[in-house]
Amino acid sequence: MSVRHFINLGEFDAQTLKDILKNAHALKAQKYNPPQLFKGLSLAMMFDKRSTRTRMSFEIAMKQLGGHSMILNKDDIQLGGSESLESTARVMSRFVDAIMLRLSNHDMMEQLAKHADIPVINGMTDISHPCQIMADMMTIEEKLGGLEGKKIAWFGDYNNVTQSFVDASTKFDFEFVAALPEDLHGNADKGCTITADATAAASNADVIVTDTWVSMGQEGKTLDKFWPYQVNADLMAQANDNAIFMHCMPIHEWEEVTEEVAKSPESVIFDEAENRLHAQKAILAWCLEEAGVEV
Repeated sequence: MSVRHFINLGEFDAQTLKDILKNAHALKAQKYNPPQLFKGLSLAMMFDKRSTRTRMSFEIAMKQLGGHSMILNKDDIQLGGSESLESTARVMSRFVDAIMLRLSNHDMMEQLAKHADIPVINGMTDISHPCQIMADMMTIEEKLGGLEGKKIAWFGDYNNVTQSFVDASTKFDFEFVAALPEDLHGNADKGCTITADATAAASNADVIVTDTWVSMGQEGKTLDKFWPYQVNADLMAQANDNAIFMHCMPIHEWEEVTEEVAKSPESVIFDEAENRLHAQKAILAWCLEEAGVEV
């Protein structure tokens, strides 16, 4: 039996990701009458950082579709302790049907997946955030009718979410432009357009997106260089008339985006947050298909 992990968007063919999104839309349409796809199945969820949307979306996704989930904090189990990652992965494979990890260390996740006999899902690492981007793609499809040919403009820091947008751009055929301080250009993936000019990046954009300038563990970081990349009304005015604003949340009020924009009709941040639930359902269904789940 093959094991379907969901770790890096770049490893998937475009059609597989599009099929997962199609199922996410279908499962959202069944929100109040969810099919019991995961009856008898269990998901272990492991965290080394605080989480609101990731924890709630995966836990509720399993419950709504008939399954069970359990929370495992890193300090509660042997992950990274005296037991090897291989042994941890093999033991967990005997107890549950899938593992969702939200870990800083991407290599640790890759090693667990290497030794696990069950799907491992990347809930977030310092390198990538594929589940968030699938929810974002779903939201853009809902609001703008599709992804192909759209211009998505990013502002501020270059982080795990930015990288996953770059990975998605080649799969869903959209243009991705990242407006960043010049000293961050060397760290950015050259698979996208990189500029220091925020106004140029926003020009004719269909989606304006940003994230916090200070991620967990980066407290005390200097913000001076990021202020020219704040998403405000003037920046939104450069985008297309029907452009939307997105943010994966939590927002640092009101740094990377002004309150005016975050609470404007163009803001779809709460639709985006809800879509984490439905995207997670579809990702789980794809990963667990080999366990008999009907996609």
